[in-house]
Amino acid sequence: MTSLEGKVALVTGASRGIGSAVAHALAAQGARLGLASRSGDDLGIDGAVAQPCDVRRPDELESLARATAERHGGIDVLVANAGVGAYGPFLELPPEHLEEMIDVNVKGTLYAVRATLPYLLESDEADIVTLASEAGRRGLPLEAVYCASKFAQVGFTRALDHELREHGIRCTNVCPGGVATDFAMGRGRTPDMPALNGMMTSQDVAEVVTFVLTRPRSHRILETALRPMTEESWG
Repeated sequence: MTSLEGKVALVTGASRGIGSAVAHALAAQGARLGLASRSGDDLGIDGAVAQPCDVRRPDELESLARATAERHGGIDVLVANAGVGAYGPFLELPPEHLEEMIDVNVKGTLYAVRATLPYLLESDEADIVTLASEAGRRGLPLEAVYCASKFAQVGFTRALDHELREHGIRCTNVCPGGVATDFAMGRGRTPDMPALNGMMTSQDVAEVVTFVLTRPRSHRILETALRPMTEESWG
């Protein structure tokens, strides 16, 4: 197990849900943080660099990466977490939801890597963790566009592993199943859904991210998938 003490991590989608849980988990391990979110919330984490940041805007990600590196002396970890979802029959999906999922989930991940990679290449122990999904590992009904966006994230991060391993940068997909957050509420999820009761928590996922980042540098975890016990195993 390696220490995160003094490491610098930039987390996207940090203001709530999994992003907030990851940020707090990394801070508890001694990491220094840059936090990207629409609200610009620093989550009450001492020393965190927080700016309002829309991951669809490369300039805003570049600004946060630059400010984080200037404050903390570099960037060692990117957790590309920002994401949106919408569920339902493909032909009934509003065009704006389709566009948003592709822009946030796919382009936002690419832009986050582009903004941070110059700093990660200067680190001796760098990691990229993409918060993908079980929906990025198999096609699921009523999730066609969401699956497409998550498959793109998974493929992108797998390809980066080939490209960046020789530079000492580890690239990992973390693929959760159902997590009980406000994700996709009103877009196929409702607060009274019975399935929410058996889902995992944001903290469960944050623990997996922390596990990935603290493995010995002699090896890397390419993908980790986790599901609640109440969720069936697909194919």
